[in-house]
Amino acid sequence: MTASVEQAVAAAVALARQHGLPVDDPALLSWGVNAVVHLRPAPVVARVAVYTPLLRPEIGRPFTREVALAAALTAAGAAVVAPSDLLPPGPHEHDGLTVSFWRHVDVSPDRPTAAQAGRSLAELHEVLGTLPPLWTGSPLDRPLQDLAVFVASGTGLGADPALLREVGELVTALRPRLAGPEMTLHGDTHPGNLLVTGEGLRWTDLEDTSRGPRHWDLASLRTSARLDGRAALDAMPDPVSDAELAPFVWLRKVYAGAWWFVHAAREPADLPEARARLAAAVEELHAGLARAT
Repeated sequence: MTASVEQAVAAAVALARQHGLPVDDPALLSWGVNAVVHLRPAPVVARVAVYTPLLRPEIGRPFTREVALAAALTAAGAAVVAPSDLLPPGPHEHDGLTVSFWRHVDVSPDRPTAAQAGRSLAELHEVLGTLPPLWTGSPLDRPLQDLAVFVASGTGLGADPALLREVGELVTALRPRLAGPEMTLHGDTHPGNLLVTGEGLRWTDLEDTSRGPRHWDLASLRTSARLDGRAALDAMPDPVSDAELAPFVWLRKVYAGAWWFVHAAREPADLPEARARLAAAVEELHAGLARAT
């Protein structure tokens, strides 16, 4: 289900109070596919799944993975936003909404440079590489399952049925090219998820985590429009060439195109942009596979 701002805030506040946390002045920090609410005066932030279930009907599963991974990374000393320690981080359910709780951090309006982003991702991967598997699942199950849901139900979001069929066929053809050593991944390493805080850079939003080749995380950073992705990767101690990364970049762009339709469910005026982005991503994937065969 989707919800209004008022419903999302009310769910977060109600759950916090049920666990004895005083909340007098909740503040909406972000309203996107999830709502992010600071439960003032407590140093606790709630994340409420609002539009995310449109591609993730089993939203409790990625929220559970996210909390488990953030807790493990925090214990290992990684630079991530930690789950709350003032109440059970969840995920919880309230009035049909899924909610998790996190420690509040003071975020600067500054943004990381390309070099900072690349080095920070390398440091995160170093810690991720030491973690044992925290769940079972096939490689890159998160993006591939989201795309399967999109292919099956994307017409309800305004996507062209013929293009959806092509997405399904092309992703199936691409899958053998997505091989590589497995590790636990962040899953969504664009710079918007790398916060500048008073305690340094902190990664957040681990909801897209899965296991698979590290190239999936690198493709997310490489394709970011917020900074020079190539420069970010070159700042890593073991950069990967664009040629080696290409299959993951193709998948990343189709995946981002699918999520644009979720964004357009919240902002209907952006539906033409979503259609254009998906069409361009499918064209690039089609051309890339043709060159590679």
